[in-house]
Amino acid sequence: MFRTALRNVLAHKARLLMTVLAVMLGVAFVSGTLVFTDTFGNAYKNKSAKSFDHVSVAIQPDGVPLDSEKQPGRLTDGLLQKAGSLPGADSAIGTVSGFTALADKDGKLVGGEWGTTGTNFFPAKDGKDPRYDFTEGTGPKSAADIALDSRTAERTGYKVGDTVRFSTDGPVHTAKVSGIFDTDDGSVVAGGSLVVLDNKTALKALGKHEYDEIDVKAAAGTSEAALKSSVEKILPKETDAVTGTQLSSDQDEQIEQQTSSMSQVLLIFAGIALFVGIFIIANTFTMLVAQRTKELALMRAVGASRRQVTRSVLIEAFLVGLVAAVTGFGLGLGVAVGLQALMNSGGASLPDGPLVIAPTTIVTALVIGVLVTMLAAWLPGRRAAKIPPVAAMNSVHATPTTRGLVVRNTIGSIIVALGAVLLFNDDNYVMAGGAATIMVGVIILTPLLSRPFIAASAPLLKPFGVTGKLSRLNSVRNPRRTASTAAALMIGLTLITAMTVVATSMGSAINKMAAGSLKADYSVSMANYEPLTPEVRQKIDKLPGVEATSPLRTAYGEADGSFTNVNGVDSTTFGKLVGLDLTSGSVDALKGDSALIDTDTAKDKGLTTGDTFPLKFEDDKKTVELKVAGVYESNEMLNGLFTPTSVVDPHVTKVADKQVLVKMKDGASDKAEDSIVKALGENPAITIQDKDAISNAVAGGINMVLNMLYGLLAMAILIAVLGVINTLAMSVFERKHEIGMLRAIGLDRAKVKQMVRLESIVISLFGAVLGIGLGLFMGWAVGGSVADAVSTYSMEVPVGRIVIFLAVAALVGVLAAVWPARSAARLNPLQAIKAE
Repeated sequence: MFRTALRNVLAHKARLLMTVLAVMLGVAFVSGTLVFTDTFGNAYKNKSAKSFDHVSVAIQPDGVPLDSEKQPGRLTDGLLQKAGSLPGADSAIGTVSGFTALADKDGKLVGGEWGTTGTNFFPAKDGKDPRYDFTEGTGPKSAADIALDSRTAERTGYKVGDTVRFSTDGPVHTAKVSGIFDTDDGSVVAGGSLVVLDNKTALKALGKHEYDEIDVKAAAGTSEAALKSSVEKILPKETDAVTGTQLSSDQDEQIEQQTSSMSQVLLIFAGIALFVGIFIIANTFTMLVAQRTKELALMRAVGASRRQVTRSVLIEAFLVGLVAAVTGFGLGLGVAVGLQALMNSGGASLPDGPLVIAPTTIVTALVIGVLVTMLAAWLPGRRAAKIPPVAAMNSVHATPTTRGLVVRNTIGSIIVALGAVLLFNDDNYVMAGGAATIMVGVIILTPLLSRPFIAASAPLLKPFGVTGKLSRLNSVRNPRRTASTAAALMIGLTLITAMTVVATSMGSAINKMAAGSLKADYSVSMANYEPLTPEVRQKIDKLPGVEATSPLRTAYGEADGSFTNVNGVDSTTFGKLVGLDLTSGSVDALKGDSALIDTDTAKDKGLTTGDTFPLKFEDDKKTVELKVAGVYESNEMLNGLFTPTSVVDPHVTKVADKQVLVKMKDGASDKAEDSIVKALGENPAITIQDKDAISNAVAGGINMVLNMLYGLLAMAILIAVLGVINTLAMSVFERKHEIGMLRAIGLDRAKVKQMVRLESIVISLFGAVLGIGLGLFMGWAVGGSVADAVSTYSMEVPVGRIVIFLAVAALVGVLAAVWPARSAARLNPLQAIKAE
């Protein structure tokens, strides 16, 4: 049986080519993902490990925040000196870091909103800081100096002696570049920037009154464990001592978790690609088995058992899967390199490192390729073995029984109903399971759904005359084959359509929310949404074109026993800047010890306008009794408790604003925005957004994710296209006799090509319509859960994009038919008539 299977594989190389390609692409996606994430994680581990060379033991806060500036710090200079003078300690340095915006020569922010970090220069006895390897100049010695990492210096063109502008919480500072250094800091390697200030300046600029961490280096001959024991004796309350080895291990684990999350996302799409490939494999083997029905029947007649027939088909599948897996793994190495280049071109700046090919990756690629192919081929093989030898010898084209289709349709209907029940569940995981269940049910029902759709296409095919009618009849001749070919395309378009509907509707909801919630023309905030100094508002207030401003000053507390965020605002101007949807009370009543609360809080606590409730801040000072000035409907932009800044300020460690809302006398304009930019010193750390910019920032993030998902799903669409090509090519081979007869009675080559092309378009459009319809349903169902969280959400059908999807599906049909149509047209009529 093995020799027979091998001969069959060699005899049908061309017909198995598309199957090999489908499996190969899926395996390439899987192996490429695994190699990429292993390589990425290993390179980061190698880079980050060097960051702890100077750390034997680190003293860290245990996570409990300081309550006020008046409370003594934990990681102070006094503790630093004690740690450095311990027996077995060679040196001790204090470290601080925080967001520090650096402007390039054009005044733009370097490193992105989250990637620019400022830290301190803490020289040891030799005048060097072990964290930085200076290649030019020296470390900063005063507030007039700053040092840059070499990657940032190269990107910006800054050199030693140049003057640069930077900011940490609002005001712009200038300093001269004293030196340029190399660093293995993970954020810098990943595309961020690192600026270094002298120790005193860094503490002040970053608003620190203690160190973030104290790193102690062991003297020669002292172990980490021994030094840690000594350090633990001087630890103040609420601090911990951690060895450098443990820090490195924790960072490795964190990197592994991050790469694992990335790997899981990519593997989900690889799984989708392989799932689509299953339909192609099953279709191919079904048609190959059908074409060899007499051959298999003869084998049964001369003594082969059902198991042997099934086994011969599975051996063929094993050989095909093995070839596809091996070639797919080789292609996967290219995919890994391509992913790295793609992310670097997008600004990710991934660390350099050799490709990591783990043995498990090789085994996984081979096992997946072989198992998927054998799994898809098992049902056609089993079906072939069940055909009685005599019946098989009498008919080459054994059509599926009506009973089989009835059973299939019943099972499909039950599965769809079960999925619909699961889809309307509050749990996201259950909902995702329901969506997948519905998709499986619809796939099972596609033979049933194909007949009415193809019948409905008759008017569109009528202008093509006899070729249109023949293409329609060919499409419906074998509903199972048509269904499985269309299902491959359907899966990709279902996911794409559902995501597009939700993304489009979400973007529209954000626009409505911004328009309804904000009367202010601008929102001024730090680029990374860290707190702003109150000095920013003071500068804006001095502008002649400003009508009103208000800070949003955030604190946290317990309102009548429940944790809530508290927003301190200017009660005299707040009503001019926001559009609260009040159910009772008014913004004008927000005076003194009062608050505006949302409807959920009011309902939970049984509060109404005029009632009082206790508010306890995190600093555990005296509880404040607040009067309810009004109740409003919250949304993603305006939520929590609003109270005058006079209530919040006494309970925060440092008075700072989350953002400043600004209303101009003449509304938003380029001139107005420019005046604010100049008033704030053209600060790279500050972002100024109007309503459109706020909406676009959210929509831009949604579209970026959507485009990335489009790219990942393109693999599944490509495999689906291969499936259409494969089905048509084998169908043409199967219908040689029929096509020969058509040619003999007058159907010319152009008409034959047109017939195959129309058949391809009908199948592709069937898959597209089914996928888009199912995607719209899923988008509506998922949108229901989104609407519960986003009050302005309503489903919007992206008609333009759906038209594009249908046009792409039609184009897929045209392109997929090129080779099969050409093959059909080139058949010699006489030879084709003689073919069996």
